[in-house]
Amino acid sequence: MSHWIIAPLLLPLFTGLALLLGARRNLRMRRAISLAATTALLPLAAVLLMQAHDGAYQVYALGDWPAPFGIVLVLDRLSALMLMLTAALALPALLYAVRGSDAAGPGFHALFQLQLFGLNGAFLTGDLFNLFVFFEVLLIASYALLMHGQGPARSRAGVHYVVLNLIGSSLFLFAVGTLYGIAGTLNMADLAVHVAHSGASDAPLLRAAALLLLVVFALKAALLPLYFWLPRAYASAHAPVAALFAIMTKVGIYSILRVYTLVFGAEAGLLADLALPWLWPLGLATLVLASIGALAAQELRTLVAYLVLISVGTLLAATALGTPDALAAALYYLLHTTLISGGLFLLAGNIRRQRGPYSDRLLEIAPPLQQAALFGVLFFLGAVAMVGMPPLSGFVGKLMLLSAVMPGTAGVSGAQAAWFWATVLGGSLLTLVALSRAGSRMFWRTQGDALATERPDGLRIFGTAALLGASPLLVVFAAPVTAYTQATALQLASPASYIDAVLGADARAAYARTLEDTRQ
Repeated sequence: MSHWIIAPLLLPLFTGLALLLGARRNLRMRRAISLAATTALLPLAAVLLMQAHDGAYQVYALGDWPAPFGIVLVLDRLSALMLMLTAALALPALLYAVRGSDAAGPGFHALFQLQLFGLNGAFLTGDLFNLFVFFEVLLIASYALLMHGQGPARSRAGVHYVVLNLIGSSLFLFAVGTLYGIAGTLNMADLAVHVAHSGASDAPLLRAAALLLLVVFALKAALLPLYFWLPRAYASAHAPVAALFAIMTKVGIYSILRVYTLVFGAEAGLLADLALPWLWPLGLATLVLASIGALAAQELRTLVAYLVLISVGTLLAATALGTPDALAAALYYLLHTTLISGGLFLLAGNIRRQRGPYSDRLLEIAPPLQQAALFGVLFFLGAVAMVGMPPLSGFVGKLMLLSAVMPGTAGVSGAQAAWFWATVLGGSLLTLVALSRAGSRMFWRTQGDALATERPDGLRIFGTAALLGASPLLVVFAAPVTAYTQATALQLASPASYIDAVLGADARAAYARTLEDTRQ
């Protein structure tokens, strides 16, 4: 049993607690500690990614208590990929923050580390109750980070954000309580065995609990009709906070992938593929309405927030198909859209600092930016990537998605293919119009001289360019990345291997026989 698995939890947890205790001390010292810990997460995530690359599951039993009686962390291809994505997003966001955004409140770095602790824990846990615990850590840290710097806009957005998430937490508790009352376990592998062998008498309550969980995860993922809190919340946050929040919706998507392939997947008996009929129409509707929202956006950061929602709709519609090709394409697109939307949030923050009272509003006429050429190139890079035009990663991701949803493809009907193609391509067209309008108003329709604001900061620009530069890198390394996502999709489609790794093949078979005997 490798102890590396728990390191992505312990490192940000202890760093966050240490920074919390010393919140009033030297800011430079806090910045150095936070940067060192966040930088260390990158090679640590890379080590775990390499360990998961061969497809073997690694199970870490806390306190050496075996599953299902103890808490376990499970490392597989999907969790390792999400850990790597979190680390790759967090470091550029923090590099931007240490140039002044963190000074608006004393607890920024402690909260940032606790946010990473919650994210990494949610991706690694093999237990539904601990998933709830890590969700609560995310809620507390993200609420405080959203309010960082105060202000009426952040206060209003923060109230909506916390109230909705508290409702979601209550529903989560109801769901896990119902599941535990029926199955006597919340370990996901153990629960998968119980659900697969459950009788007709237990099915209604299990279905109700599963649908409650889907509502909770849909709220976290910002799926229609539960996404209206997101544009205002993300647009009002500081740029590095909004950039880190780009992965928050992916926690909900990850949870849907994990729970509804493992516990309520194709092998769940009476409850097989429970989520798929709901995700398909809601994902497409989210994509359509978010595209309209992007057209109506009056600020660049609001536009980027709607781009996050467009990606959510695209990802969940592809997930609803349930085929390995669609899942592999969705995972590649998830990497792309998380990094690029995070980079666009940082770019919007840079532009706001340069435009002074004009902020990032998409006005007809405004003064030009200092170093407008540099910011224009970065915006063009991000816009082309998000629209899905060649030669950047958005094109590769959308091409993979459309290829996986061809008429006649196994598991895909002609009507599904038609709806998916029309919605994705229509959304891309609306996104192109929205970003073209924003770019022309920000960089072309300008007059007068640049405002005498602070000069562009090199470290902020580096953090922005690092995230936006991920798009060409994902194209250069498209072959190994897509091979990894395809292997991950196949692993998700084989929940028995996950269950055997956690419980043991013999224990699983004996437990299944016991459940069958009990039913009879």
